[in-house]
Amino acid sequence: MLCRLILCLMPLPALACDTALMLTIDVSNSVDVAEYHLQTDGLADALADPDIIDALVQGQSAITVVQWSGIDRQATVIPWTRIRTARDVANLSVAARLQDRAFVLSDTAPAQAVLFSLRNFSAVADCKRRVIDISGDGTPNTDGDIAAARRQAERDGITINAIAIESMGLTITNFYRNQVITRDGFVITARRHSDYPRAIRAKILRELARVIG
Repeated sequence: MLCRLILCLMPLPALACDTALMLTIDVSNSVDVAEYHLQTDGLADALADPDIIDALVQGQSAITVVQWSGIDRQATVIPWTRIRTARDVANLSVAARLQDRAFVLSDTAPAQAVLFSLRNFSAVADCKRRVIDISGDGTPNTDGDIAAARRQAERDGITINAIAIESMGLTITNFYRNQVITRDGFVITARRHSDYPRAIRAKILRELARVIG
């Protein structure tokens, strides 16, 4: 009886983190105020989706949100958040909707966004998978070697996935597919910013598919 009591009093072991997901949002000059809110509201709505909530909790996942634009224009707007309960996801959804825009009137430098992201995974080194989830609506118009950044991600064992926000044709999709994502990554296309909410939900569900089963 005493042994049983001791076992009952012992804390349960923490579940392992399956996925560390860094959501990086394009806030360069091509993104106007309405388009910015389509991205932040779309992310907040995705985090309120029951399937995503279940997967995040089951996987004891970790999420952070980064905004990026030009050279030296990257900022962590929501720090790493460990998901233990549905309440954790609800709080994260509120924070995603209320996040302030970090930059305006700035260039587009996805290579710098990736390099910044790679330097910010130390707090979640215990997670089995580490994923950079980058969205953007334009190709680079300033310095930066995106191929080198992608190679560094692959050396570090970090996956890069993307949402390509198209305004015409498949130019942005092809750029992200051919030059940004890692060999184990994928691209989802949003036909315009108005399609971003659907795309971010689909992308997060796909990234967490192993947890969902």
